[in-house]
Amino acid sequence: MSVNSTSGPGAAVASGRGHAQRARRSTAVTATARLGLASRGLVYLLIGMLAIQVAAGRSQESTNREGALRQIADKPFGTAVLVLLVIGFIGYALWRLLNAATGETEESDGKKRAAKRASSAVRGVIYLVIAGSTIKFLTSGSGGSGEPAPYTARVMDNTGGRWLVGVVGVVVIGVGLAMIWRGVTTKFEEKLRTGEMGPKVRTATVRTGQVGYVARGTVFGLAGYFVTKAAVDFDPSEAKGLDGTLKTIAQASYGPWLLGICAVGLVLFGAYSFLEARYRKL
Repeated sequence: MSVNSTSGPGAAVASGRGHAQRARRSTAVTATARLGLASRGLVYLLIGMLAIQVAAGRSQESTNREGALRQIADKPFGTAVLVLLVIGFIGYALWRLLNAATGETEESDGKKRAAKRASSAVRGVIYLVIAGSTIKFLTSGSGGSGEPAPYTARVMDNTGGRWLVGVVGVVVIGVGLAMIWRGVTTKFEEKLRTGEMGPKVRTATVRTGQVGYVARGTVFGLAGYFVTKAAVDFDPSEAKGLDGTLKTIAQASYGPWLLGICAVGLVLFGAYSFLEARYRKL
């Protein structure tokens, strides 16, 4: 009895992966993925600018995604821009999820390839959540506070919740350190089509990427520290999101200066995101 190698579960999986690879490389998916990177850039640019105003004592606006969305909504054509952000976030999420489904074709190491697929899946889900919160903001005028303390309190009320919150905090610290390492080593250059850049553009891309990743990683690391401390002290109010972390920096010794430095770094990460949207290998 012969086995038909062109049919069966293996062939179905291979066929599905082939369709996913073609979809990932389609013009529509790559265009919306680039729009998603640009959308991320706009949000970080605005968060950084809001943080600069807070550091200067001229604003108490939320220095998080909701604050950035509110800034956009208040401008002419703000609704249209928010719709574009939603499209971009969904497009980037779809590209990431297709990456997770097909694997990193240029990566030969099996373990690294599996890790990158898992990372793409997580990022895809995160950007779907971001798209959802943006839609909620667009339709209701509020996407929620974005601060984790209420969620942390609910989780910590459950059996094992305190440990779960602690693990999440440690993971966020790890993500922050990874961002700092990525910035210091300019590891992000591997994902860029640097051959298409002129010398000045490449220098600008590398410098904004370095400072931007280090600043973003520092803020993430501090946010993770606050979440971990909340678990250790069993005090959910100590958990802080982006807004709470930045404003806590402002309250420390030399806080406004430290916040100003982080804010400029976040602005530069926004600028880098625009450059990445143009030159990212997709």
